[in-house]
Amino acid sequence: MSATVVFDLDDTLVKEIDYLKSAFKAIALRVDSTSDTLFEQMMQWYQNKDNVFQNIENLYGVSVNELKQQYRTHVPDFTQHNGVPELLLRFKEKGCFIGLITDGYSLTQRNKLKALGIEELFDLIVISEEFGSEKPNENNYKVFHQFETKDYFYIGDNTAKDFVTPNRLGWITVGLLNNGKNIHPQDFTKKNVYLPQKTIADLNELFIFI
Repeated sequence: MSATVVFDLDDTLVKEIDYLKSAFKAIALRVDSTSDTLFEQMMQWYQNKDNVFQNIENLYGVSVNELKQQYRTHVPDFTQHNGVPELLLRFKEKGCFIGLITDGYSLTQRNKLKALGIEELFDLIVISEEFGSEKPNENNYKVFHQFETKDYFYIGDNTAKDFVTPNRLGWITVGLLNNGKNIHPQDFTKKNVYLPQKTIADLNELFIFI
């Protein structure tokens, strides 16, 4: 099959809340290794929309900037990953080019890919800090046209910015529905140009039409 399949990362290939929990555990261990409850307290603050890092600075004297740095640079624990390497390998076995478009810090996003064991599986990775622009900038998508395949698919979750550009470029867009764990809400009341052409509840459903 002549196709290029491009994925979003956060809340598509890996849940951002899993990264957050991994980072919070690492921070809790660093700040107070004797506490059995700090991680749970941090999660409670997060759920209450409190300023987690400011609360830690107030209680433990560790600066917010230091905490943010550890959050962004830690290597996450994704031991309970969701079969993503096997999924990507199936596409490669079908002869597809595999790509990634994600916004964020280079080190943060690369650490996620390494933790999942999938960095080397992609034919092209576009990370906003490395590439110089963020979604929905057209350049972030058009760079994949170098593969010159008949079909282009984009799989993401964010109705605010993921689908508007690939829709305009004639790609087939697929939205992974929020299973209740997504960081950003999905708004399906937006104009059609912002919405995915297809929706799925599980990434393995992609093989129905790709």
